[in-house]
Amino acid sequence: MRFDSYDPGPFYDEMFEARGRPRPGSQRLASRIDSLPDGELAARQRSAEQAFFGTGVTFTVYGEEAGTERIFPFDIIPRIVEAGDWRQLEAGLKQRVRALNLFIDDIYHDQKILKDRVVPADLVLSAQSFRRQCVGLEPPRGVWCHLTGTDLVRDSTGQYFVLEDNLRCPSGVSYVLENRRVLKETFPVVFRTSHVVPVSDYASHLLSMLESLSPRPDGIPTVAVLTPGPYNSAYFEHAFLAREMGVELVEGRDLIVSGGHVSMRTTRGLQRVDVIYRRIDDDFLDPKVFRRDSLLGVPGIFEAFRNGRLALANAPGCGIADDKAVYSYVPRIIRYYLGEDAIIENVPTFLCSDDKEREHVLENLDTLVVKNVNGAGGYGMLVGPHSTEADRHEFRDRIRKNPRNYIAQPTLSLSRVPVIAGNHFEGRHVDLRPYILYGGDDIYVLPGGLTRVALKPGSLVVNSSQGGGSKDTWVLSGADAPGAHNGSGQQ
Repeated sequence: MRFDSYDPGPFYDEMFEARGRPRPGSQRLASRIDSLPDGELAARQRSAEQAFFGTGVTFTVYGEEAGTERIFPFDIIPRIVEAGDWRQLEAGLKQRVRALNLFIDDIYHDQKILKDRVVPADLVLSAQSFRRQCVGLEPPRGVWCHLTGTDLVRDSTGQYFVLEDNLRCPSGVSYVLENRRVLKETFPVVFRTSHVVPVSDYASHLLSMLESLSPRPDGIPTVAVLTPGPYNSAYFEHAFLAREMGVELVEGRDLIVSGGHVSMRTTRGLQRVDVIYRRIDDDFLDPKVFRRDSLLGVPGIFEAFRNGRLALANAPGCGIADDKAVYSYVPRIIRYYLGEDAIIENVPTFLCSDDKEREHVLENLDTLVVKNVNGAGGYGMLVGPHSTEADRHEFRDRIRKNPRNYIAQPTLSLSRVPVIAGNHFEGRHVDLRPYILYGGDDIYVLPGGLTRVALKPGSLVVNSSQGGGSKDTWVLSGADAPGAHNGSGQQ
């Protein structure tokens, strides 16, 4: 299996500048793959899949009758991000998280940005993710969005855009760490000589950030990961991160609020918890405050947080900053709070709540991507060029009935990467989800993040629930700009 027959096509290809011409950072990898004997790459792919199977790297698909738990699809050819590109992305992501945190804090306090009419008040206050219960909250160190997963795409010119922000319970980082563990063993010499920036210290960064939020100034804080339980689609990740940090994984039934503090039940009795990394949405967090029918949360936990006796990451209410309609205003939000232009631009976005923009959307459904502002996982979405007339008719009705609930964006020509397709390579579309940690002092961006790949030919939907998979993402340090590799060295 060689790359000489691989056709990058009319798309921006992450690995090749043109047919047979790898990009500088990919030359070592391409040369090594081309030098492998027949059948060796496929054998390494099978070995990687077996490694995932052995460690139980899974996700859950809801609504499937024949077993919901699946091994996460994985392609062993890594996606490479060169040092210069990463420096720009890292700066842009830090800028975005700072501005979004200031926005959230303002929305739940003085609402200056609404009074100055930079963002329409009715758009924010009508959002499903706006929590009136959070008005006046003072989270530790003034930080609301401690963990963010920002989805990036690249168009046919190679320019990066922010596709959306995920601030509530962003998932997928466990796959980043597991992908890297497997890839280091798959291409060890290329990995080492390419000077790939490590990601193995993510759990220590995460734990340090969480501990810094502790309301108790003395002693080592007790941190826990709160999960909805084993039937949640990301349960593997919840357990993985708790294990990597060396903290307890708890469900709502394991916690109790007593004397204003939150404690977890242990074999030695109750133990106070100082910081909770929650993987439960606001709605289910506390039945006394949000959904009364929730059996997943902890009665009284919100009051403990409000009174400063517990830190929650992310803070309740932060979802207002990842509403897909509010997203369209983020460049203005950055300019308002930081006095800077956005380093990474948004994808152009039409708000269906706007009369003029809605008419444009309704007249051009066959060319646009329409999204539910509260949707996730690739559900509730129309990809116009791949839709039927019946699909478009249905979405016209949906938009007219609830225009605030929909946005639309142009169908971008997303960048592609080669994947193994039988006995040859084919190009597939990708996005990139870096993970950003913010505790108040500094912002840490995990180098690279999760590259999600649409494994179905021609598909633009990369979500695992829609048949997508992932790749390891190699960020090069720039210490040694890789040129053509002579292929020496064994792996």
